[in-house]
Amino acid sequence: MASALIQGRRAFAAWQWRAAVEQLLAADRDTGLEAADLERLGDAAYLVGDEDAAVAAWARAFEAFVARKECLRAARTGFWLSLGLLLGGRQAQSSGWWSRTQRLLADREGECGEQGLVLVVGGLFSLFKGDVEPACEAFQQATALGERFCDADLKACAVLSHGQALIQMQRTDEGVRLLDEAMVVVTSGRVSPIMVGIVYCAVILFCERAFDVQRAHEWTLALDRWCDAQPELIAFRGQCLVHRAELMRFKGDWPAARVESARAGELLSPGSPTQAGRALYQQGELHRLAGELDRADEAYRAAAEQGFEPQPGISLLRLAQGRARAAVASIRRARKEADCQPVSTANWHRVRILGPFAEIMQAVGDRESARAAADELDRIARKMQMPFVTAVAAHTIGAVLLFRGDAQSALGPLREGWTLWQQLDAPYEAARVRVLIGRACQQLGDSDTAALHLDAAAAVFERLGAATDLAGLRGASPATEGAVAKLSGRERQVLALVASGKTNGQVAGELGISEHTVARHLSNIFDKLRVNSRTAASAIAVRHDLA
Repeated sequence: MASALIQGRRAFAAWQWRAAVEQLLAADRDTGLEAADLERLGDAAYLVGDEDAAVAAWARAFEAFVARKECLRAARTGFWLSLGLLLGGRQAQSSGWWSRTQRLLADREGECGEQGLVLVVGGLFSLFKGDVEPACEAFQQATALGERFCDADLKACAVLSHGQALIQMQRTDEGVRLLDEAMVVVTSGRVSPIMVGIVYCAVILFCERAFDVQRAHEWTLALDRWCDAQPELIAFRGQCLVHRAELMRFKGDWPAARVESARAGELLSPGSPTQAGRALYQQGELHRLAGELDRADEAYRAAAEQGFEPQPGISLLRLAQGRARAAVASIRRARKEADCQPVSTANWHRVRILGPFAEIMQAVGDRESARAAADELDRIARKMQMPFVTAVAAHTIGAVLLFRGDAQSALGPLREGWTLWQQLDAPYEAARVRVLIGRACQQLGDSDTAALHLDAAAAVFERLGAATDLAGLRGASPATEGAVAKLSGRERQVLALVASGKTNGQVAGELGISEHTVARHLSNIFDKLRVNSRTAASAIAVRHDLA
């Protein structure tokens, strides 16, 4: 029978990471491990998600290489130590190993690839401090060394980091091209498994923050295939599952998204609380969209406990629960925080918040705030020129125009949003826009076209299991049956005028009351009908011939 050491080496070569850890640890207990096998143990431990064991093994490997005067091997191990600790949030320890590695190479004559690895970590420290230009210079030097010494790990990491820096400088097109180049290096087959995982996850994250949905989709599928080839892989798999869950929700496969987000939460909980929180947030979104409001509340709270901000989902949930004041306070706070984010991520935060912000402001009758949010989205969309952002902006602008009573003007942006959501293969968002197009056609007297869009949207909501949207569209949830009878005469008048497309000010003028009184009547109407928006209330009004 082969020794534990030989079995451990074989398992490592076959990407059987857990078996490699077990056998190499057994060999270490029996006879101790040499430097190269300690390095293998560190790599395998990292890939099964045991970062502490990885750091311990790499640290021993570093010392063993130094003792054997193999300075370049020691420096490469020092790079993995400093990078792994940095990505794990242990910046002080990372800095210590980076300094040791730098000193190890200080007296070396001539250039080497390991110097490039040191440059990359130094550049990342500069990048995290906001010193972007020195970071770019370090990454460019490291890339040149990677090409000169045919060092695939170095080149992949340096090109990736340079792309991230350019995106942070708002040079998005250049940055994304470098992210693609890093992926080309990764798919060459010459990059180590840990670096492959780091590059995949970083590229997908930055694609998401640039709202490049198609590119994120493409690389998520590639990461999925890479993870599936390694059944014992733990590191990166949880993040992969989160990406998959988000993608599946966007593409309309909600049952699969539920499964993947739950699996991600199980894998990520022990060592990656923020990513685990992100998985819980996805579960909250799915529950909210399905009308499972209590379960959504639990998931959002759990996400927050893990350190993940559950916005804008929790604000939309409060609105769905009929807690309009809480929804307004929550989304206003989230918008203020989005405005205070660093320049590199400000647009990402704002785009995520502004659409729901406008939706909530419209629901409570604050049309000025809704219009301001729509205008800001439009400015961001024109600057970014990304289909996803343009779709969000068009959707929001159309909704604001519709609820101001300008149905004719609303149709243009709404149709643009609908077309873009279809191109992005986002059935839920496309159906939501079709509801608004249907409402606009109703206001313009085109009942046939309105029915076409509303029926099509209802079919999509039913297929997806979007219970809240379906109930709002049909005005037929158990909670709203018979609720119209509870409305007072004045509330019926207000609802009829709102359903006809009139603003709060127009309703006030027609009825001879104040806007404040109109807002109060609307709040009572929402409570009685168990709805959270003018759209849903209008649907009930139409169903009961009030409009």
